[in-house]
Amino acid sequence: MNEHEEKVRPNFVTLGPAGTNHEFVTGKYLKYRGIKNAQIQLIDDFLVGLAMINNGKADYMIQVAVHPECANVVATAHFEYGIRVIDTFISPSKELGIITRRGIKTPKTLALQPATIKYIDVKKWEQLVYVNSIMHIPEGLLNGKYDSGLTTLEAAEKHKDQLRVDIKVGTVDDPWLVYGKCRVSSGNLLASSSGTTPQNLCSF
Repeated sequence: MNEHEEKVRPNFVTLGPAGTNHEFVTGKYLKYRGIKNAQIQLIDDFLVGLAMINNGKADYMIQVAVHPECANVVATAHFEYGIRVIDTFISPSKELGIITRRGIKTPKTLALQPATIKYIDVKKWEQLVYVNSIMHIPEGLLNGKYDSGLTTLEAAEKHKDQLRVDIKVGTVDDPWLVYGKCRVSSGNLLASSSGTTPQNLCSF
């Protein structure tokens, strides 16, 4: 790749760490849009992502609309940086479930990301432990920080000698937002006429 090609590669930022639904869905979005040369950079704070776009260190940011910080991020993007929501889409998450440490007969503590609290009935656990990302949960389970956690089923498969699946939650069809500098709405309602036809938005 020459220097010019490196410069024109669009840089998408989204929430890490590696393996999150944000990284997973961002990859699916780029494939759907036919964007083959994009970079995906993982961040730990969406406000950092907005600053990166504002400073020219990133071009776009992808965020799930059910994230607890979404309303604040949209407002901050619009009023502090002049950054807009330029695209929206629906995508399922990774397969999720309640994963428990083997040897725990009656789990008492459950780790989960706040946005997922309605996915299950949490009354059966005595204590809830909130984490920033579901991808932090497998490590916490392996380190004995809690008995169970709502995370990806692939985590149990990866550590099947130490973890078991108690409940399969499945996938969730979440709404997602794409942020960028160019405004696409022109102040009017903008919606896709088809769930399978991409809109002609910003040029990537």
